[in-house]
Amino acid sequence: MRVTPGASRDEVKLADGIVQLRVTAPPADGAANDAVLRLLAAALDRPRRDLTLVRGANARIKLIAIAAP
Repeated sequence: MRVTPGASRDEVKLADGIVQLRVTAPPADGAANDAVLRLLAAALDRPRRDLTLVRGANARIKLIAIAAP
């Protein structure tokens, strides 16, 4: 997933086969990472606790694990 922090609005979209997430949270103190997980959980209609940031805590490209129901 490619993440853009500090965007004008939160959104999830698919472009060129890549999931792109835009969050309004700034890239400081993990705020953007938390916003990404909350936004993705809402988009997938899953609880936030089912999502885990596996890789990319300090990068725009992130790997997120989603627990099986």
